[in-house]
Amino acid sequence: QVQLVESGGGLVQAGGSLRLSCAASGRTFSRYTMAWFRQAPGKERDFVAAINWSGSTTRYADSVKGRFTISRDNAKNTVYLQMSTLKPEDTAVYYCALDTLGFGTDRDRYDYWGQGTQVTVSS
Repeated sequence: QVQLVESGGGLVQAGGSLRLSCAASGRTFSRYTMAWFRQAPGKERDFVAAINWSGSTTRYADSVKGRFTISRDNAKNTVYLQMSTLKPEDTAVYYCALDTLGFGTDRDRYDYWGQGTQVTVSS
């Protein structure tokens, strides 16, 4: 089993920044792809960013390219999402997830999920 715990969410003004963290335990974190997804009220859970096991490959949703950066520290079993130039449309619950199968952006391939952390961007 894997436990994922997100932190770092909060309320921020448009144009501001936040850094989300996701701490993993229970499995060999460094072997697996990690990703961030988000879900706004009344909407589906959408892909935000993914990073492969070594950190050498990343992928981003078009809506966050150039503003968000995903990174990981395998020594700390932690993945991060640095969010900059935040917009009100970034408001959502942000979830981290772990993929034991490979590397991808489809939420159905992700086996383990955190409980989510709320990010609210005011205009």
